[in-house]
Amino acid sequence: MAIERVIDTNLHEEDPEEEAVEFSLRPTTFDEYIGQTRLKTNLKLAIEAAKKRGDVLDHILLYGPPGLGKTTMAGVIAHEMNANLRVTSGPSIEKAGDLASILTNLADGDVLFIDEIHRLRRAVEEILYSAMEDYKLDIVIGKGPAARSVRLDLPHFTIIGATTRTGALAAPLRDRFGHQFRLEYYGDEDIQKIIERSARLLESKIEPEAAQLLATRSRLTPRIANRLLKRVRDYADVNGDGIIDTVTAKAALTMLEVDDLGLDPADRNMLTLMIENYGDRPVGLTTIAALTGDEPSTIEDFYEPYLMQLGMIERTPRGRLVTLKAKKHLGKVRES
Repeated sequence: MAIERVIDTNLHEEDPEEEAVEFSLRPTTFDEYIGQTRLKTNLKLAIEAAKKRGDVLDHILLYGPPGLGKTTMAGVIAHEMNANLRVTSGPSIEKAGDLASILTNLADGDVLFIDEIHRLRRAVEEILYSAMEDYKLDIVIGKGPAARSVRLDLPHFTIIGATTRTGALAAPLRDRFGHQFRLEYYGDEDIQKIIERSARLLESKIEPEAAQLLATRSRLTPRIANRLLKRVRDYADVNGDGIIDTVTAKAALTMLEVDDLGLDPADRNMLTLMIENYGDRPVGLTTIAALTGDEPSTIEDFYEPYLMQLGMIERTPRGRLVTLKAKKHLGKVRES
């Protein structure tokens, strides 16, 4: 059975309150956006060049683990280009007509952000090819022998695609992005700055030592940092004077069962099941999913990246292998 997680890189869109708070914490300019220095440097150059030519930006592909700020960066890019931002996602565009409607309603210079672009249907994806390359839209009118193809002119626009799985993108689509950037995990120092900035926006007082503690438990991910901050703030409001100090932060994190490496019960449960059932043998992805009650894609996208970053899981040709470091952390081996 899957365990509900507070350490979750997904934005819970079914929770309007969380989505609203998440949106309010997002920076709108490069100066406000903390971290991803190399990405910002390249984008600033591209934006400055596009403005100087009076042209739109080349299409941009942002990829990397969830929760690192791909959607936020799309908003920053649109703001820096003084452009309108239209937001959609791959799964929500079910038919070619849905995409055609979105494209024909764009204006010159608009930015269209497509989240989870790897989940576009093939028929929808193929319409994007000419739209991205030639700013043309090929549509078929009618059916059967009377059907005819019509090519419509589209305004010049920029597509920003976001994906956690670049390998799932078709090569013809991937190749049409002039800029392709990977968002990297953040360092603890940058995460601490994000926590302190978010606390100011939430009008919550946090001591630097407490912000540093939260940063070390945030899995190098801004979305998790903000979520932990909100849960610790709630704890401080109910059980203290509203000020987040180290004692309060530790108590809240203990209640949330987030350990000193940022692992939660779901992480520890998965690693423990792998150790207890398979020991030192590699375990297949579908087997891990069966053990935990999660989908294989959930294991691959939301569990593995951070655990591999920590060196707690290794991928081998035969499956996933729990490392000695993970066994020591879980107390499954004695220190020599």
